Amino acid sequence: MSMTMTFVPSEPQSSGEIQIVSPERAADVEYKHHQVADFLETHKFDALLLQKPSSFAWFTGGGDNSRRGSSETTASLFITPDARVLVTSNVDSGLMFDRELPALGFQLKERPWHETRHILVEDLCRGRKVASDTGVGPTIDATSQIGLMRLPLTDFECTRMREVGHEVAHAVEATARNFAHRQTEAEIAGELAHRLIRHDVTPERIQVWADGQGHRYRHWAYGDDKVERYCVISVVGRKGGLCAGAARTVCFNSLPDILKAAHIAATLMQATGMYFSKANWPISETWKRVERIYEKYGYPEEWQFSDQAELIGYEPCEIPIVPKSDFQLQAGMALCWHPSIGPSIVGDTILLTDKGYEVMTPMEGWPKVKVDVKQRTVSLPDVLRREP
Repeated sequence: MSMTMTFVPSEPQSSGEIQIVSPERAADVEYKHHQVADFLETHKFDALLLQKPSSFAWFTGGGDNSRRGSSETTASLFITPDARVLVTSNVDSGLMFDRELPALGFQLKERPWHETRHILVEDLCRGRKVASDTGVGPTIDATSQIGLMRLPLTDFECTRMREVGHEVAHAVEATARNFAHRQTEAEIAGELAHRLIRHDVTPERIQVWADGQGHRYRHWAYGDDKVERYCVISVVGRKGGLCAGAARTVCFNSLPDILKAAHIAATLMQATGMYFSKANWPISETWKRVERIYEKYGYPEEWQFSDQAELIGYEPCEIPIVPKSDFQLQAGMALCWHPSIGPSIVGDTILLTDKGYEVMTPMEGWPKVKVDVKQRTVSLPDVLRREP
């Protein structure tokens, strides 16, 4: 028996598949390259090797070197003062240049898929003094310096942060409005993940607390407990490399006294943290104000039970907000405030400006509670009440 196999070429690429190069993105990549070149010159390095998805996304203006749905990465960046080189396999090079790095001035170093990528990376590093975000092989770990280069956000990044913040808030609120009474935490988390992924937002962290679950475990994610009375939904989502976080609370029938008291108190802490997150202030000064409100309203130990906030960006936590930190806040930095008290957690992402802050995770027809801080009235999410 003979068999004939005929190769049929694929159809030409449609205009809908061609990635349009954003001039703002191209300018952002050029700016990052200048940053890296200055870093290399200052520290006497020949090149910088970037392998982490957060570093890759930062330098490329939102490119993704991860294999979606896994922890695998498919490409590295090798950057010298004069060149930016994509290091990958023949399987992924086409996808990278068509979808992740279209016409952004990257060169290519490619290996067959059956040869490990680290061999090509080692060849590039041989005989050079190379910094990296991993400390792999002969490179020098420059993680902390790279993290500082990501702060504050550029105007291009601020625009993209608004986009992901809006979509994260929308997904949380839509999930809170629509999940069924007595669904499990895991089922609700699945609905939230679905809403995020359909808008190309990757869930970085999901928490669903049924009926006070978080009172016992502040970092509880989700499980098989069913929501009988109330539920807190919190998420950090990533899109184009940038992260934003938000939390919302919903209850069925009347609001339990324990949740009401905890939510009001947590909202006071959130409003205080947001208001006193000021450009050119050290974190320690912001922290003092928040700690004072915890004490004033009768919760002097609650802040010790869980993290309260962090600078957020290409990592869910770029810089932690902790007591006695002398890190200086600047305009263009994003913070996610998410204080928790007992069964309640509240949370939103803000962007610092020279005149105050901008909420990046705005409410959409959500019930509001107003808090007065100094001379400013802050509107924050209240508890949504639903009929079972």
